[in-house]
Amino acid sequence: MLEKIDLTRKLSKKEYKAQRPKLQRRLYDLETAAWKAGVPSIIIFEGWDAAGKGTTISTLTQRLDPRGFKLHPVRAARTYEKMHPWLWRFWLKLPNHGEMAIFDRSWYGRVLVERVEGLTPQREWQKAYRDIADFERTIADDGYVLVKFWLHISEEEQRRRFKMLEKDPLKNWQVTEEDWEHHRKYGEYLIAVEEMLERTETEWGPWTIVEATNRWWARAKVFNTIINALDTRLKEIGAPVEPPAGEDEDFVEELELEAEQARLAESEDAAGEE
Repeated sequence: MLEKIDLTRKLSKKEYKAQRPKLQRRLYDLETAAWKAGVPSIIIFEGWDAAGKGTTISTLTQRLDPRGFKLHPVRAARTYEKMHPWLWRFWLKLPNHGEMAIFDRSWYGRVLVERVEGLTPQREWQKAYRDIADFERTIADDGYVLVKFWLHISEEEQRRRFKMLEKDPLKNWQVTEEDWEHHRKYGEYLIAVEEMLERTETEWGPWTIVEATNRWWARAKVFNTIINALDTRLKEIGAPVEPPAGEDEDFVEELELEAEQARLAESEDAAGEE
């Protein structure tokens, strides 16, 4: 499956910057409409280390109403969490109706890291595929919009990004020996990812594979996928998706002002370097 993905797909920075205000505005409008209509949504980000999950999430949430979403960076289960069924800690993070939950990694760690690193017995991670399908079917039946992303980069691209991060004194802390160990097992992880995508691709929880070599392409695809999913659900229930009169223009003006301030800051930085 993944060998057929065209990782050369790209969008220029100029094209992305031209699209971003419209995408952010539209997502904000849909977040507001989902809140009013009581439509809950779950956005899952999985992908290779250094594929851009964190920066994509940061851009995605930049213009959202913080009262309407929660971000959950998922780490290994704590001791007390291991005393419950393994999905228990994720049930607790499900959003209320009308809210959005964004997962930076998720319950799929069971069939990825825990599988490859031998942290979970084979019989347990094999059973997890069924657990995940049942879990996602249950929340979908309750009206949740479920969007799942796999941010995909090649082994060579991952190595290149790790080395670039290590050269930056402000970012080299982001690359650990554990990251390099996972990189050396890229082939093993690739097998696990392929099986995960195949066995958890469902009508109610489809995967979107994001070609993440080019950050602008990846971010635009993420925006459009979420927008389409929310828009489709809101139309199905007949909920309004248009912003209140007057607010749309103010939103665009604010985005344009921020963009102009960013351009001025870049110009000042460039002048300082000269």
